[in-house]
Amino acid sequence: MSKGKSEHSTSKCAFFVANFTEKMAQLRNTFRTAFNFANVDYEAWFPGHMNKGMNQMQQKLRNVDCIIEIHDARIPFSGRNPRFYDLLTVARPHILVLNKVDLTDMSPSKHIKAKLMEEGYADVMYTNATETGNRGVNKVIPTVINILKDKDRFHRNDAEDYQMMVIGIPNVGKSSIINVLRTLYLKKGNATRVGASPGVTRSVLEKIRISEEPRIYLLDTPGVLAPGIKNTEEALRLALCATVKDEMVGSDALADYLLYWMNKHKRFEYVNALEMNEPCDDIGKVLLHTALMLGKRKAVKTPEGRMFWQPDFHAAAMFMIRRFRQGKFGKFFLDTDRL
Repeated sequence: MSKGKSEHSTSKCAFFVANFTEKMAQLRNTFRTAFNFANVDYEAWFPGHMNKGMNQMQQKLRNVDCIIEIHDARIPFSGRNPRFYDLLTVARPHILVLNKVDLTDMSPSKHIKAKLMEEGYADVMYTNATETGNRGVNKVIPTVINILKDKDRFHRNDAEDYQMMVIGIPNVGKSSIINVLRTLYLKKGNATRVGASPGVTRSVLEKIRISEEPRIYLLDTPGVLAPGIKNTEEALRLALCATVKDEMVGSDALADYLLYWMNKHKRFEYVNALEMNEPCDDIGKVLLHTALMLGKRKAVKTPEGRMFWQPDFHAAAMFMIRRFRQGKFGKFFLDTDRL
């Protein structure tokens, strides 16, 4: 290539990059700086079976040596139930397991652990309890045993077995971790049900044996959300991570919050994932594009009784939410405002 053509090509490339950079800057300046949403019925997020579950946990506490609290690593601060500490963990050794690390941006993990330690959580660990991996889960029991060897076990000092209670808010992987531990130590299958929706475990189960040497039993418990959540963004982050049922928020609102959060934090992986040309802050446009991309439509009847087809925004919104939960938009740490 001649020098003149090379310089022309370089100049053209630089012009394209400059234009693209300027366009992105203009787009970012139009992104929302706050999310307005006033339709959260917080009281409905703490149904009766959660109160029942908390009472059952307290009744079982006498026979428990250690509390293992499981939480979603994408939201290590949001939704953590303070009643766990007040009613359960203050009287027993306690470790905090941040699960779903495969979906989590780990870059701020040192700062997260430091803040949690400031709040009194000395033992914090990350895990991934899924069908495709069990990162960190094999360290849970050795950590607990190491803690207990120097602790007073109260009236259980002469007991030959260890009993631990697994607690947490809904759908953070409590039952999955129990099943992985059972497979690791006993080579046996699932002892407790798991599901992609919150609320699968609804009462404290009888003790589940997960190890013979040493003999260890775990109690699975229902997920219990903190009552009285008043922070809208915290509530929406909980919903985005599927700790409450989607219908309590609404798929369109949840997809809109996801879009708002990604744009605010310059996380534009969704542009390629949804086959878009550029970032967009209008959820209506994004859902229309997604519905057309997927070929999703639904029949609608007019007041006159005529039928016509229109893009299915609900299907598009659920597609966005599922892609986020599957990690297709990247790995996320959602509690950026808590550090």
